[in-house]
Amino acid sequence: MSRPLLPELGLSLQFADPRHRAALPRHKVARWIRHALEGDGEITVRIVDAEEGRELNRSYRGKDYATNVLTFDYDSDPVVLADLVLCAEVVEREAAEMGKTLEAHYAHLLVHGTLHAQGWDHEETAEAEAMEARETEILQGLGYPDPYGREPR
Repeated sequence: MSRPLLPELGLSLQFADPRHRAALPRHKVARWIRHALEGDGEITVRIVDAEEGRELNRSYRGKDYATNVLTFDYDSDPVVLADLVLCAEVVEREAAEMGKTLEAHYAHLLVHGTLHAQGWDHEETAEAEAMEARETEILQGLGYPDPYGREPR
């Protein structure tokens, strides 16, 4: 039985903050995103420092702090066009606080951001539950544990 084909992905991977370059090889980043895509995509992933992350979050969301991932979605039909901006310092701190590997946390945040780029949201409880379930399904399919730390049923 053949495996279903994954969507095509044009990926630009940028490191404004190079501290995690070795932890984010292009082939892994592409794999994580492709598994979260429901159709073909053109996605830029930019790893930034806290200063750039804070400025972007303040400019676009009105929140004066660096956050883990920002998704800028431009189109989803016929191709998902988006920028995913991840703050290296925040990702590293959160991974340590949650007892996760840096790789597992980046995989989760890139899947999370890719789902946002396709219209998934978590503002309402039902949306959050559906999005978390989809993230967990994708990440477990990639060999990672439940990103929310729930025990298997």
